[in-house]
Amino acid sequence: MTLLKKINDQKAVIAVIGLGYVGLPLSFAFLEKGFKVIGLDTDAKKVELLLKGKSYFKHIDSENLPSHVNSKNFIPSSDFKKIKTADVIIICVPTPLNKFREPDLTPVMDSASKIKDFLRKDQLVILESSTYPGTTDELLSGELEKSSLKANKDFYIAYSPEREDPGNKKYNTSTIPKIVGADTPMSRKLAVSLYKQVISEVVSVSSSRAAEATKLTENIFRSVNIALVNELKTIYDVMGIDIWEVVDAASTKPFGYMPFYPGPGLGGHCIPIDPFYLTYKAREYEVPTKFIELAGEINTSMPHFVVEKIIESLSMELGKAINSAKILIIGMAYKNDIDDLRESPALTLLQLLKKKKAKVSYHDNYIPVIPDTREFSELKGMKSVPLTKKNLSSSDIVLIITNHSYIDFKKVGESSKLIVDTRNAMKGIKSKSKIIKA
Repeated sequence: MTLLKKINDQKAVIAVIGLGYVGLPLSFAFLEKGFKVIGLDTDAKKVELLLKGKSYFKHIDSENLPSHVNSKNFIPSSDFKKIKTADVIIICVPTPLNKFREPDLTPVMDSASKIKDFLRKDQLVILESSTYPGTTDELLSGELEKSSLKANKDFYIAYSPEREDPGNKKYNTSTIPKIVGADTPMSRKLAVSLYKQVISEVVSVSSSRAAEATKLTENIFRSVNIALVNELKTIYDVMGIDIWEVVDAASTKPFGYMPFYPGPGLGGHCIPIDPFYLTYKAREYEVPTKFIELAGEINTSMPHFVVEKIIESLSMELGKAINSAKILIIGMAYKNDIDDLRESPALTLLQLLKKKKAKVSYHDNYIPVIPDTREFSELKGMKSVPLTKKNLSSSDIVLIITNHSYIDFKKVGESSKLIVDTRNAMKGIKSKSKIIKA
């Protein structure tokens, strides 16, 4: 049976490498359509939990895990030898930045190195991790070809960028249109046919590089527009104008405008990182990326703007200095209603405030304990405190960073002395506290 027929008959065995925010929902999407899935991850704890039918993500309840988790169709494992039995291998691993803000493709290349040891003819390998143009046809192909098999001849290779939005109740893996790019007609046809089995709309582009560029473009668009509104926030703040009111008013225009909202800084795995992947690759071609880099500078400066607002508010409203001031942060996750801490501006703010000698605590039911992170190891083990009246009223400032839906902001407004709100979470709520927007 040909690979194309296996895919169309839903008989192909799918191996998903990386069972994180992208790989796990993707695995479930294939399982729901009857495919056999081998879920591979180097984190033995994740594998162990899945074998017990338990979720390690708060936005994916264990009770709501697909019934396939406990069936013979799903095989969570850390044994990469199982790649031999797969027809399709999909790589869904992180692509972070190193300390110099340059792409770190170590997880991708490590996965490729493992795959090459068990690669066989007629398999399809797809990369979903966000990266710069040329990764698939240069680096990934090159590593896989160390197996002595030739890309797009002995095995097939394609790129299809992930578009996951954890916690989004309107869209999920199966309903978000899927971009697919490959460098030969057959590789492209196989990849398109595969995703059509589980996703409502598949959009084919001419090459892996075009698909890689598409993902970067999507997130650079957001980064630049968020930077614009963040800069407007700092300008209008000096003028005594509420940026949130302005954005809401501008949004009434039915054409030529779409709203973007300011915040304490960018978070998540895509928007703060993807622009730097393009600037890195552009240097190879000696092409300047001034606009993109400027947006990055503005967005990374936002936590410092918030700290300055806190210092100013403490002095003007309470007659206090930042050192020894009690500050309670609401929200550590980078956005509401998920347990994703990646690139969260809350980490930067927590670190900055501690360096200013403030007495800082935080509340976030999604992040009960701060795990070890590469850049914020000194925060490891810090625990969330309850959002009680006592904790609110005893704090000099309550700093709202993440507006989780479970939080009673009316209670926050009734019990706090002074609130610095970076998310407009207090909009429409009558508050006894003074509210400073930042």
